[in-house]
Amino acid sequence: MDALQKYFWNLLIAIDQLGNTILAGDPDETISSRAAKAARSGKRWGCVLCKVLDAIDKDHCKKSVEEDEGSRAL
Repeated sequence: MDALQKYFWNLLIAIDQLGNTILAGDPDETISSRAAKAARSGKRWGCVLCKVLDAIDKDHCKKSVEEDEGSRAL
């Protein structure tokens, strides 16, 4: 990955984390990680979002889980 690609990838992650923060999540966690944890605990929204994301990118939620993030959610 060259420097420009890395820049845009980091920007996308920052936007993802901002979206999660706006939705009362941990500011350092992505929506995908939060959805995966919600799906594991049986929350419908997490299951639905992970099915959509996994259809686009196989095992997206599973690959996105950040076990060390999420404790600062509201």
